Amino acid sequence: MKIVLVEPGKEAREAEITGSLQEIQKLVDGTFQVMYPWEDLVALVCNDEGKILGMPLNRVLEDYDVIAGPFFICGIEGDHFCNLTDRQVEIYREKFRQPEMFYRTSMGLTAVSCSEQEYAALHQQNQKKKPKKENPER
Repeated sequence: MKIVLVEPGKEAREAEITGSLQEIQKLVDGTFQVMYPWEDLVALVCNDEGKILGMPLNRVLEDYDVIAGPFFICGIEGDHFCNLTDRQVEIYREKFRQPEMFYRTSMGLTAVSCSEQEYAALHQQNQKKKPKKENPER
């Protein structure tokens, strides 16, 4: 099945999957939910507990939500997942092409598009800033 895979810190890319339950769960790192945010006959499949589990924020979904953790977009045909058309692959790869970094501001959460290299550098810089937890066994 032809999909568009969107992972935190990476450009969206076309991928081929079998669509088995195990493969879907592996792609989204756990149990999944299916969303239908567009009029197009496509589904967005993501981890149903991504935010609760503290997965990295990935992409802004329109103007109302943020997806945490990896997700993919596939076609839908009745009650089943199916291939995206070549045009749909083009549309959703472009829509989610660039990774997004998220910042807390006084106005709330802000997303900034960046390259994979910028994301990696900023992510590494932010990891260095986090205070180290003390070892309670000392």
